[in-house]
Amino acid sequence: MVQVVGMDPVLRDHPFLKGLSDDHRALIAGCASNEVAHAGAFVYREGDPADKFYLIRHGSVALEVHVPGREPIVVDTLVSGELMNWSWLVAPHRCSFDARARELTRLISLDAACLRGKMEEDSALGYALHKRFAPVVASRLAAARRQLIDMYGHPDDVAAR
Repeated sequence: MVQVVGMDPVLRDHPFLKGLSDDHRALIAGCASNEVAHAGAFVYREGDPADKFYLIRHGSVALEVHVPGREPIVVDTLVSGELMNWSWLVAPHRCSFDARARELTRLISLDAACLRGKMEEDSALGYALHKRFAPVVASRLAAARRQLIDMYGHPDDVAAR
């Protein structure tokens, strides 16, 4: 027999939402659903509408930058317990990277419009989520910068030539 479990216990166990109040988690659960991405499948593509963000339950996803005439550049690899697609928070709400599953990956998807509406209605929820997202955004930008330095060298290296 299959036991159906609501989204609240799944959200409670995800590291990104640890410590969030029960009321806020219940609001988020109303915007959440389960998804699966098979190895090699794109979860989203750069430029797509950022109408969801994702919490990774199991598996891993590569964040890639498309480079014409070359293989994609992997900017970061995300694993269980992490989140992806912070672009849903920032207008014009377009995905900044390609996200490709590296293996069978189980995700919690959160409807961006639903969640933005709930954040507008409950500013404490909005503040709690923004506090969690700010370090993620900073980390992803730092990872992209490191990748660019690896590819093109550090500015001091160029000046020394």
